[in-house]
Amino acid sequence: MSRCGRSWWTGGFAVGALACVALPVAVIAAHGETLESALVHAYQNNPTLNSQRAAVRATDEGVPQALSGYRPRVSITASGGEQSLGTTTKTTTTPNSYTTQTGYNSPFSAGATIAQTIFNGYQTANRTRQAEAQVLAARSTLRLTEQTVLLNAVTAYMNLLRDTAILDLQRRNVEVLQEQLRQVRDRFNVGEVTRTDVAQSESRLAAGRSQVLTAESNYKTSGATYRQVIGNDPGKLTPGTPVDRFSPNSLPNAVGSAGASHPAVVTAQFNVDVAQSQVKVAEGALYPTLSVQGNFQKNYLAAGNLNTMESYNASVLGQLSVPIYQGGAEYSAIRQAKETLGQKRLDFDIARDQVRQTVVQSWGQLDAAKANIDATTAQVQAAEIAVNGVREEARVGQRTTLDVLNAQQELVNARVALVTAQRDRVVASFTLLSAVGRLAPQTIGLRVPVYDAQVHYEQVRDSWSGVRTPDGR
Repeated sequence: MSRCGRSWWTGGFAVGALACVALPVAVIAAHGETLESALVHAYQNNPTLNSQRAAVRATDEGVPQALSGYRPRVSITASGGEQSLGTTTKTTTTPNSYTTQTGYNSPFSAGATIAQTIFNGYQTANRTRQAEAQVLAARSTLRLTEQTVLLNAVTAYMNLLRDTAILDLQRRNVEVLQEQLRQVRDRFNVGEVTRTDVAQSESRLAAGRSQVLTAESNYKTSGATYRQVIGNDPGKLTPGTPVDRFSPNSLPNAVGSAGASHPAVVTAQFNVDVAQSQVKVAEGALYPTLSVQGNFQKNYLAAGNLNTMESYNASVLGQLSVPIYQGGAEYSAIRQAKETLGQKRLDFDIARDQVRQTVVQSWGQLDAAKANIDATTAQVQAAEIAVNGVREEARVGQRTTLDVLNAQQELVNARVALVTAQRDRVVASFTLLSAVGRLAPQTIGLRVPVYDAQVHYEQVRDSWSGVRTPDGR
């Protein structure tokens, strides 16, 4: 049960930066960075995600490359230049005589060749199916990358929010310890306490300042991670909200949903399809191939001949090639492809097992995080009562200065534990959603244009020519 709308105060010491994890972000504050806006920035700007999108677009080009096997191939050739020729011939009559012929010419020839494959053992069809499966696998990998980036963004956001609150707690703790040391020194001056009490207060103040330095270091580290993952410098952060409502309502349902639709499982399944198509492509090398080739060539002033002014030749020929034996490489390629197919099937099983393990683990972590909220809240409340009681007892001489210092440190530790538990609560809910395979902009309702990989695929699939990409590069 999350608790909102309150801060805990004792001796000027406050905690509450993460105390509203269950309250919608829009209600908490009208200004400042929210978890939703951070996720939008990460979705748009994260370089890892943009890199994977580019990888998907590059994979799309495999389909038109495979489809090119259905299309004709056309080439044009031309040659020309200057020649100097000289020939001397001997007659067979008696007496012998010799005839010499010399001259210059500028031969030129131009030709065109058109080749069309009619049958190649279904290799083009299988390569096309393989390329399409690779595209679908790449899209699933993109979905997995999206989940990873969004979860990293949530973690970075909540870590920075946690470390900000802890830094504030430690700074306020130092203020309380400074006031405590001043009071102990005043009492020492009037003989109510000993020098030992002063030394204990000084030691605890030094330890508090050390904790502030550690908290500042953690805060700066979290800020740098935030900048790396989300892509902009953090502003004033508002509390985050769990996303339990988007996850399945039971562990069996979560396991079943993840096993059927998690991007890692879907990617492994398409990789099996890719490997299966590769087996068929390799087997196609054993089939005969049939092609038709048309040639035309026109020559002017033939090279090596001063008497030919022009000539041409044209032909349309069919070619049938039947492989008999090619050294055994094609058989090895088939065996290799079958072994790869077996490996991908095992990878598919491994992916499902890993996803199931992650779901069970994430479910347990979320349950523990929910329970930890109640436990640490009770711990803070009890520590507040204890520190107030110890202070009152110390005033009448029933408690020592060390007892007060220990009670104060226990309160600080309890509040740090509560802040950490509230952070863990939010991150655990997103982790479970990612483990199930549902952490996507559409699911959590991010107000951002969703990247559609199908658009680029349709733009390039049937492209016959051109070197410019759809975005104009």
